Amino acid sequence: MGGPSPPYYTPLSKPTANSAASAAAHHLKKPKLYSLAILTILCSLSYLFGAWQHGGATTPSATSNLGPTIPCFSVPQNTSTSTTQLGSPGTATTKLDFATHHSAAVDEGATTLASSTYPPCSIKYSEYTPCEDQKRSLKFPRDRLIYRERHCPEKKERLRCRVPAPYGYKNPFKWPVSRDLVWYANVPHKELTVEKAVQNWIRFEGDRFRFPGGGTMFPNGADAYIDDIGKLINLKDGSIRTAIDTGCGVASWGAYLLSRNILPISFAPRDTHEAQVQFALERGVPALIGVIASKRLPYPSRAFDMAHCSRCLIPWGQYDGAYLIEVDRILRPGGYWILSGPPIRWRKYWRGWERSRDDLNAEQMQIENVTKSLCWKKLVEKDDIAIWQKPANHLKCKKIRKVFKQPPLCSSHDPDKAWYTSLETCLTPLPEVSDNEEVAGGKLEKWPKRLNAIPPRISKGTINGVTPDTFQQDLQLWNRRVSYYKTVNNQLGQAGRYRNILDMNAFLGGFAANLVEDPLWVMNVVPVEAKINTLGVIYERGLIGTYQSWCEAMSTYPRTYDLIHADSVFTLYKDRCEMDDIMLEMDRILRPEGSLIIRDDVDMLVKVKRIADRLNWDSQIVDHEDGPLEREKLLFAVKVYWTAPASSADQQA
Repeated sequence: MGGPSPPYYTPLSKPTANSAASAAAHHLKKPKLYSLAILTILCSLSYLFGAWQHGGATTPSATSNLGPTIPCFSVPQNTSTSTTQLGSPGTATTKLDFATHHSAAVDEGATTLASSTYPPCSIKYSEYTPCEDQKRSLKFPRDRLIYRERHCPEKKERLRCRVPAPYGYKNPFKWPVSRDLVWYANVPHKELTVEKAVQNWIRFEGDRFRFPGGGTMFPNGADAYIDDIGKLINLKDGSIRTAIDTGCGVASWGAYLLSRNILPISFAPRDTHEAQVQFALERGVPALIGVIASKRLPYPSRAFDMAHCSRCLIPWGQYDGAYLIEVDRILRPGGYWILSGPPIRWRKYWRGWERSRDDLNAEQMQIENVTKSLCWKKLVEKDDIAIWQKPANHLKCKKIRKVFKQPPLCSSHDPDKAWYTSLETCLTPLPEVSDNEEVAGGKLEKWPKRLNAIPPRISKGTINGVTPDTFQQDLQLWNRRVSYYKTVNNQLGQAGRYRNILDMNAFLGGFAANLVEDPLWVMNVVPVEAKINTLGVIYERGLIGTYQSWCEAMSTYPRTYDLIHADSVFTLYKDRCEMDDIMLEMDRILRPEGSLIIRDDVDMLVKVKRIADRLNWDSQIVDHEDGPLEREKLLFAVKVYWTAPASSADQQA
């Protein structure tokens, strides 16, 4: 396999010399039999030698069940051009273009589609989020915002078409410019510019939106607001690396944290404020559609160093403190919870909030009581900001339980299980410690040492089958793999080409760890069907991620990611769900001219290639980094640029 560009060889394509000799043997005299045998051996050796020169294409283990029409390519050493040429040097082969070409004007004929592809969906689906569909959500209870949780379509309801980008779609501005600017054509919604005009969230300027960094509780901008937080807790020494912003708006808090080497996840429901999360993603900020309602958030326990709510309107003290109990589950020992907005500083703002002083005082007392019952310590309340800290362990907390009997300690549940898992009003116990100074679950290194230090979940043996040696081997493996990826797709090594990246089956986060020096972020997914739950390890490395079943749609908008990486995803989901459903979802969440790297068994990749062609992706199968004799191969692909056709309004503009 490999070589200039031969088709895969299949033993059914030609008869063998041995079978021909066997058929003629009955008509030969004995002396001629020896000559024929020698001739057969020489021909076979010559054939095998020729095949070996072309990369071992006759190896049965590497060619079973392969059709003759899917070429496999070796990787050239010269990758200096803007497009990647696959094949042997000096050979005329197909080029795969990973560069973007639609950052400004739209090409004529960009909407022309091949007749054999999946059909385009109607333009009304250009912002379709299957599991947060607004019409379907109305069938569910409004109590506790349950109707805004994930409610995915039945199989018969799923779209079998490709979600279009809006007419005039352009590649986003490169980071860090994208933090402040988003093309109007990409998110054609002006509602927030009216609703939030006085709060300095967003402004419309010609063909783009500008994000000044303002917010409801930070009129001087998110940067100044974070500086105020930094005066109260240390944001500079690397002890705070992962953060979660609940009810994030357009994610300005998260956007400005990134310059401080703090990696946030922001979430907000798909609600009446059009496209809040979509704006965040277009800005290049990690975000998901989500709501804290009746189910756990899709993150492991002890994941975040810091949680934040700035007028997020979550009723923290209600429902027996269930929402703060959930924040406690995902906060790391010693982690911080930051609250600004109602009811903090209600004595100053109660008239502007149009609520009574008694009502706001009662709300704050509810929050104070719940935090005490969780054994949190209130560090400070200064001006508009209040900060609490979770204890490093539960030794003292168990003594406090004699006073605060509610919530009780959870008895027997998996604290990391968080996919459609109902919220509980019991306190998740921290791992046992031997003294008051010990950090439950293990102390983490400060960032950036945290990235490659052995995570405590591994060093303490709590991840079945994953040892420190496994972790070290994984470090080396992904260093080699990512280096190889960059020889095939040289755009991956160019700062700014990719910003939002998805790893669909992240394991220990090795792919993301090898990209941390670049101006990008990776959403590391641990599939709920994976044999081992490793998402807690990923967070202990200072990376971010979420749980997901790829039999369902992801809680994000179309065109979220610039690059998707899928390691053995289709083998994992074989016989679980349909391959084309997974690939249609990949197409939905990938930007036009976005790239894909899919690695899997060669037989599986041949099937993937056929569907990729129907999705109108430019794609090629490439040999494994260890050579052509490996059954595992890679498919590199680019989603071809296309948009919905121009409407009459677009044509008149």
